[in-house]
Amino acid sequence: MTVASFAVGVRGVSLRWILMTVEKARDAGANLVGIDRDALVARLFDDEGASLVRLARLFTDDRNAAEDLVQEAFIRLHKSAYRIRSEDKAAAYLRSIVLNLARDHNRRGLMSLRHQEAAPAGTAPDAPEDRLLLDEEQMLLLHQVHALSPRQRDCILLRFYLELSEREIADVLSISPNSVKTHCRRGLASLRETVGGER
Repeated sequence: MTVASFAVGVRGVSLRWILMTVEKARDAGANLVGIDRDALVARLFDDEGASLVRLARLFTDDRNAAEDLVQEAFIRLHKSAYRIRSEDKAAAYLRSIVLNLARDHNRRGLMSLRHQEAAPAGTAPDAPEDRLLLDEEQMLLLHQVHALSPRQRDCILLRFYLELSEREIADVLSISPNSVKTHCRRGLASLRETVGGER
């Protein structure tokens, strides 16, 4: 079947539109061929690996699970690197994979931080990043952050824990920077109300 005969059979779709779409897809494919997947993954692992484990750690019950999620995210990135139109967007794409994997991890009924009890006194943390989990006030704050709506929670964690810009968060969550501002503002107001009310 030719493009022209296909266009005739599709009501309301012009041949010009189909040809433009095919041309765009061809151009995009040509641009993506130049991405060296191995080099991209290696660079992102060096630049983002530790912060991604910290991010996943906020959603999971242990460091090993967080590391497994991040490893899976890098594998998925390598497999789907052809989807990345610009290497500048790769870090945001990787963060979104980690967030989605962490959500799936918790949906499967595995324990998450919001269900974790405070560590008993005298227990040693798994790693330096985990020390924050031993602080009672920080645990309370994390519990309150996890009680926010998913979008507010994600915006708050990405903004104040990973220190991403509003534009970077928007790229990770596929929302507008204005939506990021709104979710952060509402999340912070809710945290002030709940944390302030418990003191």
